[in-house]
Amino acid sequence: MRIRKGSRNLPVTDVAVIGSGIAGLFLALRCFREGLDVTIVTKKAISTSSTNWAQGGIAGVIEIGDEQALESHVQDTLASGGGLCDEEVVRSVVNEAADRISDLVEHGVQFDTISEGKYHLAREGGHSDSRILHSKDRTGAEIERALVGNASDEEETGLRILENWMVLDLIRTNHDDPSLGISGIWTMAPNGTVYTLTAGAVVLATGGAGMLHLATTNPAVATGDGVAMAHRAGAEISDMEFIQFHPTALAVDSNIPFLITEAMRGFGAVLMTKSEHANWRSEGGKAEDFSYMSKYSDKASLDTRDIVARATDTELMMSNEENVLLVTEHLNISELQESFPTITTRLSQYGINLGPDPIPVRPASHYLVGGVKVDRYGRAMTGGGEMPGLYAIGEVARTGLHGANRLASNSLLEAVVYSERAAKKIIEDYSEETKDHVITNPPNWRDDDLEPFIEQESMKENLLQLRKIMTDYVGLVKSDDRLHAALGKLKILRDRVLPVWHTKKPSQAMVELRNLLICAELVIRSSLKRRENVGLHYNVDLE
Repeated sequence: MRIRKGSRNLPVTDVAVIGSGIAGLFLALRCFREGLDVTIVTKKAISTSSTNWAQGGIAGVIEIGDEQALESHVQDTLASGGGLCDEEVVRSVVNEAADRISDLVEHGVQFDTISEGKYHLAREGGHSDSRILHSKDRTGAEIERALVGNASDEEETGLRILENWMVLDLIRTNHDDPSLGISGIWTMAPNGTVYTLTAGAVVLATGGAGMLHLATTNPAVATGDGVAMAHRAGAEISDMEFIQFHPTALAVDSNIPFLITEAMRGFGAVLMTKSEHANWRSEGGKAEDFSYMSKYSDKASLDTRDIVARATDTELMMSNEENVLLVTEHLNISELQESFPTITTRLSQYGINLGPDPIPVRPASHYLVGGVKVDRYGRAMTGGGEMPGLYAIGEVARTGLHGANRLASNSLLEAVVYSERAAKKIIEDYSEETKDHVITNPPNWRDDDLEPFIEQESMKENLLQLRKIMTDYVGLVKSDDRLHAALGKLKILRDRVLPVWHTKKPSQAMVELRNLLICAELVIRSSLKRRENVGLHYNVDLE
């Protein structure tokens, strides 16, 4: 294999998995246990992913043969998606839920039960029934615990896990022809040395791009790396205008907003403005009757996230307040705190007593609905068909399940369903020829290595500016003027930043900023192209 000066060759692998959330770990374990050589590359610790932060749970009908319940889940998903879901995808995913949830249980995931063999099922916004399996209010952490434990055990038997390694780019089999596919990745070790990893299949499981906005429920690793890399390689990117804002992020001074799970509203919590809460306390009566959400939806506080988040944003604009309130004092306090121990503990750190005290909340960027367009097996697509050797699963992928707005707790379901499908396809297509897969003429990387991850003040300021542009101009409510203004400001920032990439020795922070700049432009251009208000996309000029 021909490689550039200063680079290194890592051992050829059958499957290179980029990311270590539920999607990446599930697929990696599945392929490894079928005898494939697997390398997981993750830019932080293996447990640092959005999965670990997921509180709510995984939606799914687990009663085999319950056609009415399955159809209800299908219809709720279609309704949430605003008419833009792929119905065939929706039905297939919903019908696979029981099998994939069973797989998670076999991996050691412990969902809450109410009796022997019977799971406790919660209800969340947009769902017409209780169908959310969960582990208190830390379901993601529980899934991550089980899968990371399995991966760590398999590491002793040959599964390779590269923690704190930053993937820089995908390597095309032929640089001038994206249709010939992907043959590997360039990845940077913690010391800044760039390595070439040739792979029979590359799987993007990199998560979303929450760091595009100032307020996000995502971890700091959510910098759109997979979408940006796939875009540079020629894969099709779709539906980037649909960024979901979670309605109830804790509104306190914090570097990263803490999510208040939707399951709490399913438990009976009610959204109110500060004045509504004061009126309710003085007048008494049903809490629901004092909620502003009754003006916007018959489902009130339990409508889908697009409706609740926009309604909350509208109320905040009118009142000029920083937050609304999630009210729980009318609920059984002991049951509430027992059901939400993680939230109870976090709120207590801010002097908030869950139950008696209202919780200050506001919307925050939460989930990237669009991403790398994939087929039913998770294979990345180009304009002319599939891109050989490249898969995308989890939040980085656009499967057609979510349409214009993701239904609560369908994300973990989608992740595990498509991980199984992609793994099965990779295993089926595997042959010993994969071991001999060699890039005869890879595109040149830089002649020097990169700086390891360090806090660079210039990059921090540039990242802050990018996030301010997206927050101020490309948020919950858009307009053509603001979108065009954002493009102009983005160009100025890009013209200042990218010369560093080409003329100096960039750092990991620079790599992430470069990826976010690409994602930001994709979001803006997709928003300008969408000429209807649907789901998560709302443009005042289209009213």
